[in-house]
Amino acid sequence: MSASRAEPRVIALPAIGSARRLVIKLGSALVVDPDAASPRQGWLGEVAADIAELRATGTEIIVVSSGAIALARRTLGLTQPRLRLEEKQAAAAVGQIRLAQAWTEALSGQGLTAAQLLLTMEDTEDRRRYLNARATLTTLLGLGCVPVINENDTVATAEIRFGDNDRLAARVAEMVQADQLVLFSDIDGLYTADPRLDPAASHIPVVTAMTAEIDAMGGEPPPGYSSGGMRTKLAAARIATSAGCAMAIALGHRPHPLRALADGARCTWFLAVQDGRSARKRWIAGSLSPVGWLTVDAGAARALGAGRSLLPAGVTAVTGDFARGDAVRVVGPDGDEVARGLSAYTSEDARRIIGHRSEEIETILGWRGRDELIHRDDLVLMS
Repeated sequence: MSASRAEPRVIALPAIGSARRLVIKLGSALVVDPDAASPRQGWLGEVAADIAELRATGTEIIVVSSGAIALARRTLGLTQPRLRLEEKQAAAAVGQIRLAQAWTEALSGQGLTAAQLLLTMEDTEDRRRYLNARATLTTLLGLGCVPVINENDTVATAEIRFGDNDRLAARVAEMVQADQLVLFSDIDGLYTADPRLDPAASHIPVVTAMTAEIDAMGGEPPPGYSSGGMRTKLAAARIATSAGCAMAIALGHRPHPLRALADGARCTWFLAVQDGRSARKRWIAGSLSPVGWLTVDAGAARALGAGRSLLPAGVTAVTGDFARGDAVRVVGPDGDEVARGLSAYTSEDARRIIGHRSEEIETILGWRGRDELIHRDDLVLMS
């Protein structure tokens, strides 16, 4: 087994009870009883009891919960396997009320106050909205609330949807600088292959680094209510671990799942990357929807690797339509992504100045902008 998965040496795994701030994600298949199309209220009560136990020891908890659309399908007669976007939005508008009621009931039974937040991918990509959401969550935690978050499917368009709550949970964990993220699922972790299809698949208890080999273990989303699957969980792991947050994939179909995990139930831990990135650079690196990319020559790629800014002279092509301050990918001559950053120019202006020296910018544009297309403070290397 490669060093990127399980090391022969003993590795100290994260302990749930040691987290200062913990994000847990629960999918629709866990939250909703498909036969009754209603919340699994008894199981939610057990999760709430687990949350109360951790809260009593000083751990702050944020819940990312799916289930709104699944709760409204039968009520609205939307029982077909796949829904159109507008049908999902209508179902979410009805189901969010039931989901919020279910969590309010479960948490109030433990003397806890639930708070509902609905987010879209755009809320986590736009820097101002990102900071506003972070401030709200931090304030709610300080007031002793348990925030319950779901994607705002009622307003999100296809272009700005996460489409799964795994990556949303990872972005929330990064946003609040959580120590740990737990994705509860119908499987107890990552396997070398899909154990439903390959009896020889072996469980991987710890992943020390996200590699191409690990990414290749993601499969297709499972059928039914779920929109995730292992592929989105691995994408979430990359976001969370690069932000310094350890992540676990654990089995949710059991009584008191958090307590079971704390007691040593089998799971897969993805260890956090300790690279000292600033909060700003973690946000840039975790951007899920860069709106364009810049192709650079070999010399510029080497300069970026040495910690320098990206100058217009080293850029050979601009792709996409983006505004000043938008996140863009930087790709080398071979097409591989070498960095990600915030553009100091619009795509239109960038196309006019690429290949030129910085002192020529004012003559070309008619006004004096920054010397750099992406300043090193706004840039993160991706390898």
